[in-house]
Amino acid sequence: MNTATTAGPAAEPAAGRREWIGLAVLAAVALLLSIDGSVLYLALPHLSAELGASGPQQLWIVDIYSFMLAGFLVTMGTLGDRIGRRRLLMIGAVAFGVASVLAAYSVSAEMLIATRALLGIAGATLLPSSLALIRNMFRDAGQAGTAIGLWYGCFMLGMTVGPLVGGVLLEHFWWGSVFLLSVPVMVVVLVAARTLLPEHREPATGRLDPASVALSLATILPVIYGLKEVARGGWDPVPVAAIVAGLAFGALFVRRQRRLADPLLDLSLFAHRAFSATLGIMLLGGVVMSGTTLMTTQYLQTVEALSPLATGLWLVPQNLAMIAALALAPAIARRVGAAYVMAAGLTLGAAGLFLHTQVPSVGGTGLVVAGLVLASAGIALPMGVGNGIIMMAAPPEKAGSAASVTETSGEFGVAVGVAAMGSLGTAVYRGELPEHLPVEAARESITAAVSAAEDLPGLLEVARAAFTTGLNTVAAISALTFLVLAAAAFVILRRHDTAA
Repeated sequence: MNTATTAGPAAEPAAGRREWIGLAVLAAVALLLSIDGSVLYLALPHLSAELGASGPQQLWIVDIYSFMLAGFLVTMGTLGDRIGRRRLLMIGAVAFGVASVLAAYSVSAEMLIATRALLGIAGATLLPSSLALIRNMFRDAGQAGTAIGLWYGCFMLGMTVGPLVGGVLLEHFWWGSVFLLSVPVMVVVLVAARTLLPEHREPATGRLDPASVALSLATILPVIYGLKEVARGGWDPVPVAAIVAGLAFGALFVRRQRRLADPLLDLSLFAHRAFSATLGIMLLGGVVMSGTTLMTTQYLQTVEALSPLATGLWLVPQNLAMIAALALAPAIARRVGAAYVMAAGLTLGAAGLFLHTQVPSVGGTGLVVAGLVLASAGIALPMGVGNGIIMMAAPPEKAGSAASVTETSGEFGVAVGVAAMGSLGTAVYRGELPEHLPVEAARESITAAVSAAEDLPGLLEVARAAFTTGLNTVAAISALTFLVLAAAAFVILRRHDTAA
């Protein structure tokens, strides 16, 4: 059987030592960006007290990074195709290092918000450039799959060790030290890039279209903002209007790309069946996993009453399972085919989510953690293979554009999952509560119920049972979604395996 990751008859040359050392540099970038996001949550109380940040300012300190990152991914991915991926990576490394120093020494909440925005834009140059360079360095499909799996594994590793690194830094230094962590890594990237990383740009591309850049930002930023606000406060008019406006600008963006000779986003990428199918499967898988992680984290903290630290420790096995599956997926795919790996992984994920349908309102920590381990390993298998399929499906000159699509879809998947699954869980929670409550504020959320029910243990018991029902419901829908995706992956990508 030919596999999705087997090179065709005209096999590409294998990568050598230089390419694998270069991969270590790019993986360090992924590791750092992941750590940079996860340590902020630990530093937030410290910096908020020091800078006098209000509640809304704290939210913007956290959110502005992801807004800018998501908004500029498409632009920066295509820009790398035009001016050179290594060049853009080095520009991003300088910008990220400078912005990190400015963030560390911020003297006001407003300054920190502005520097976090700069970090998001710089991060948008680093992520697609890294993936695109891997596509250029590893022409053999099997090696490329392994390299991309290792890159994503390092990204997930950063999410695991980030809180630990942050805890050590905050124990011995001031809050700004969490931002300075990136500076030496960016210096190493700058030094190593010229000798270890190849330059590649497409000479036949035209100039960047400013109108397309504006339309892409007008599409992505309002939608991401609206989804985050829906997850935070429900379907209020302002976030709904933002989502609708973003979708309207998105239609204009697509229309303009079809008319341009040199579009910002090459829509012909989506004509590749394996590219579109894999992207869609990973997007929906991300929706399911982000929503599930949200619900289970809330369960551990509110229903099981675990501390944030204890909750974080219980989530470590989930991240380790994901890292291991990401690393193993390409090797397994070379033996049995990408379709089988993706279908088996999603089926394994569905089994883990089924465990969550059985979680009780008392003493369910073991089931939650076991379910998360299976679901995370399950979704990591198609991720480890799927990212390679997407990158190898795109021609080398469009690698930056393909990488930006992958990363942007990931941002959308998380935002949609938190908003949609969170809203579903909240709706079930409210529907399960009795008509008359001693404290009506408990109807808003399980967090509000815990706060309001300190002296009302009966109310707390009812609220925890209602929230658990919401978790069970979300898990059941998520498990069914994974099974449907497994079938789709097997049917569609088996043809890709045969043709590869």
